Amino acid sequence: MFVYILKRLGLMLFVLWGVTLTAFLISHTLPADPAAAVLGNNAREEQLAEFRQRYGLDQPLPVQYGLYMKGLLRGDLGTSLRTQNSITSDLRQFFPATLEITLVAVVFALVIGLPLGIVAALWHGRWPDLTARIFSLLGGATPVYWLAILALTLFHEKLGWLPGPGRLDSYSLPPPVHTGLVSVDALLAGDREVFMDALRHLILPGLVLGAYSAALLTRMTRSALLEVLSQDYVRTARAKGLKRSRVISKHALRNAALPLLTVFGGLFGGLLTGAVLTETIFSWPGIGGYATTSAISLDFPAVMGVTLVAGLAYSVVNLIVDLAYAFFDPRISYR
Repeated sequence: MFVYILKRLGLMLFVLWGVTLTAFLISHTLPADPAAAVLGNNAREEQLAEFRQRYGLDQPLPVQYGLYMKGLLRGDLGTSLRTQNSITSDLRQFFPATLEITLVAVVFALVIGLPLGIVAALWHGRWPDLTARIFSLLGGATPVYWLAILALTLFHEKLGWLPGPGRLDSYSLPPPVHTGLVSVDALLAGDREVFMDALRHLILPGLVLGAYSAALLTRMTRSALLEVLSQDYVRTARAKGLKRSRVISKHALRNAALPLLTVFGGLFGGLLTGAVLTETIFSWPGIGGYATTSAISLDFPAVMGVTLVAGLAYSVVNLIVDLAYAFFDPRISYR
């Protein structure tokens, strides 16, 4: 197991290097001037030249990449051209907000998607199956921005059941920052009112962000479980007189978990790094909005920092998924 993890970590480092190289080449070969984008069109040529020299933009591309990698090996992601802050501090500020709604979206996807998929497989061809298939179809085809606007209009403006955009109401004082997750920090501070306020603000963006994942999990759970239920060992277990619930929980679900783990790993990584529209509509100060603003302003170091975090998130999630395979399938052994 330890040797396997070391090999995967080595592969992860190679992948992350490829991510940095690709992001660097794409961002630095665009026909645009970051200095002009940051300083504005009215900036004098002397100011532009000073800006390029300060951030090394006047150096050849290989030199710029070498300087970037040298700083990266020291744990320095560079300085944002737009905010003038270190990219590490910017990511530390914005990433927890994205992680918070991602966790809510994942919980929603698991709570809704898995049971619906199981019910659809067990009631194959009947009305529960049809209902689950309609849900998966609608959830997969509905645009995120449309669903977000609809949810805000219905549950916030019309019914008033849930709060609007933002992480807290305007009258709520943010708790002391420990983790960056407002709900967790409020809980650690013992502030029940702020904790409940943060949870209420998480519901709408979390549901909107997790809708597609719930639909995909429903469809994949149904498909995987139907395939397993048709296998000989399941029919044999039923013929032995085992209870249906035991056959499903011990034999069918455990063997259907492997493809679901693969899908879930991709979904989690995608949710963590692809919440741009949801964060924009709900005024959520997360990494998606930060990446969008950085790309528009040609803030290349910030874009590369976000890209590196995205690659790291995918790599870590995939490693965890691979290790989880051995738990669900005893035939898999990492030695």
